[in-house]
Amino acid sequence: MTGAARPELQRLTRLATYASVGVASVLIVAKLMAWSMTGSVAMLSTLVDSMLDGLASLVTLVAVRHAQMPADREHRFGHGKAEALAALAQAAFVAGSAIVVVFHAATRLVQPVPMAATDIGIAVMVGSIALTLGLVIFQHYVVRRTNSMAISADSLHYRGDLLINLAVIASFVAASFWQAAYLDPLTGAAIAFYLLFGAWRILRGALDMLMDRELPDSDRARIRALAMEHDAVSDLHDLRTRRSGADVFIQMHLELDGGMALSQAHLIADQVEAKIKAAFAGAEVLIHQDPAGLEEAHRPLG
Repeated sequence: MTGAARPELQRLTRLATYASVGVASVLIVAKLMAWSMTGSVAMLSTLVDSMLDGLASLVTLVAVRHAQMPADREHRFGHGKAEALAALAQAAFVAGSAIVVVFHAATRLVQPVPMAATDIGIAVMVGSIALTLGLVIFQHYVVRRTNSMAISADSLHYRGDLLINLAVIASFVAASFWQAAYLDPLTGAAIAFYLLFGAWRILRGALDMLMDRELPDSDRARIRALAMEHDAVSDLHDLRTRRSGADVFIQMHLELDGGMALSQAHLIADQVEAKIKAAFAGAEVLIHQDPAGLEEAHRPLG
């Protein structure tokens, strides 16, 4: 990532957070009005989901701004893990809302309440789908450009909302044509369990980043292949990788001819570093040069 490109990608990430907060605000107002008119549990579940989406989007907005702060004396590796902390908060919000909806759905199964104004509920859901789809398309573009974990976690909420809104429309249609009151709380409960699954996915990704999980094996193999393309590189060892927000950190030991000059070894390391940085935008690459065949004592990795 060039110096000129990085501010543009940061601007895109911030713009995605503003868009998600704006869309969530509109959906909360519309669904609150629809729920007050319909009394639907399914509508309540999607309203709660949108309220938490809005809260999570606000957390994401703050986290992204903090994560984009440059490295300083106390944070030499930057502030990228603020995105993972935001994702943890999102997972907690989503899980809590899902549990509330499950209890509400169970109550309605025991004491069914017929829905009203189903046509208004359907109209609100159709509008929600249109707004959410536009946001998800934009978020997908931003994640593809920036690899932002916070935006990716935020987008997961809204991708799930597309399915949730379709399920709510189905429950309204069923209530209108077949008077099947039990379908509404069942739909709300199904949505809640889907939200719990989404919370688990967000939590797992956040913990991977906080625990400095290695990049996928395919990425590590690609890094190794790029380094070994240089004719002067005999081998490499101690390849270590991790991700922090949108930043990637790569460390390795290159094995070179022990008889070459230090300046030449330095030049080779710079060439390998440039090639890896070209393949992994924004990566920080640290390379140590070792004489080929030298036996070193390294701490074993479990």
